[in-house]
Amino acid sequence: MKIKTTLMALFLITVMNAQEKYPQDLPYYQIPDYPDSYTAGTVVARMIDGLGFRYYWATEGLRTEDLAYKPSESNRTIDETLDHLYNLSSVVYNCAIKEINDRTQPREEALSFQEKRKRTLLNFRKASEIFINAGDLNEHLVIFKSKSGTIINPFWNQINGPIEDAIWHSGQIVALRRASGNPIDPKVNVFRGVRSSD
Repeated sequence: MKIKTTLMALFLITVMNAQEKYPQDLPYYQIPDYPDSYTAGTVVARMIDGLGFRYYWATEGLRTEDLAYKPSESNRTIDETLDHLYNLSSVVYNCAIKEINDRTQPREEALSFQEKRKRTLLNFRKASEIFINAGDLNEHLVIFKSKSGTIINPFWNQINGPIEDAIWHSGQIVALRRASGNPIDPKVNVFRGVRSSD
């Protein structure tokens, strides 16, 4: 009986520690199960899920000194790159919900790293959940409104624009944090979409 109680206590401690280290309120600790069928919407959703998984692990455990790191004066810091990624995630999400990216509105106040990370991950997850059931992607336009007018782009631009750009910049964060002395968890397996010990 004591052995069972001890094992149960150890299990609960392990679970609680894992929950503290990897918050359960953030998506993409691991990639979601793949859909049952291939459609335009499920493929796009899976692309976003792959991006979300990479972003989660590229940003997991970043330190203050990492956020300020940049390899030269002409480069962005990691934190500035995260700002750009947050904006890209908003474009992806707005396309999913068929909203305009309105550049005439004042910029939102600066967010903390944790809040920016959370909002970026949630934007990717919500967009994926919409696209997985999307019918005609022609209905999901990428629209930008600025003081000089409104530009309407087809969904194709979403793929080669914000989605691929966000993958690109997630990879930059991986390289920059390595240069900053804080490489990503080596147990992350992007092919399987899991952290290997899980």
